Amino acid sequence: MHILGIDIGGSGIKGAPVDIETGAMLTERFRLPTPQPSRPEDVADVVTQVIEHFNWHGPVGITFPAIVKEGVVYSAANVDSGWIGADARALFERKSGCPITVVNDADAAGIAEMTFGAGKGHRGVVIMLTFGTGIGSALFVNGYLVPNTELGHLELRGKDAERRASDRARQEKDLSWEKWAERVDEYLGMVEYLFSPDLFIIGGGVSKKAERFVPLLSTRAQIVTAALLNDAGIVGAAMAAKPAE
Repeated sequence: MHILGIDIGGSGIKGAPVDIETGAMLTERFRLPTPQPSRPEDVADVVTQVIEHFNWHGPVGITFPAIVKEGVVYSAANVDSGWIGADARALFERKSGCPITVVNDADAAGIAEMTFGAGKGHRGVVIMLTFGTGIGSALFVNGYLVPNTELGHLELRGKDAERRASDRARQEKDLSWEKWAERVDEYLGMVEYLFSPDLFIIGGGVSKKAERFVPLLSTRAQIVTAALLNDAGIVGAAMAAKPAE
């Protein structure tokens, strides 16, 4: 079955049709900038442009960087505050005319990695962390997702951890890979203390440069790089939109 997956990020909105039986993207992904400010109507317009680019009329899975329950958004750390309480699913369906499923972005990436990527076959506690504009998290226990964990908002040195250890923080503060790895390592140490994971999966855009920082990390848990890299969100979004049988 082929389903369109769209991944909404702080800087870009990207999508591609996905074969949800294999996890393969069927075309090159199409990307447009996330509107600034990222108000609901404006983001929905860009999402509709991505859908129209593929001339798509079937089910669409969409990730969103926030707590999402039944298509409704309950937080807005890296998007416009107007999203809080918004029915994202209804908005995207009204704009696009397609049946829509909306899921937390890191949860979607984790689902893809646990099914087709670095987490496949792993039991115990697995935590996927996506480092980008913020830090997204997906927590799995024996293969089952605990949704909307938002571990990037744990407090570290008096502020949200993602304000110190996200890839955006690395770029804004012009940190060397070594200095940034120290911050990431401190953050991972806190997460490890709280959840005792057996495996960390590192994803997000920065995963393409994993060799620059992952060898510098020192957790007890095994650390691996996301096999699907920054495409995991698109794949997981499409998987989340599979119609019920």
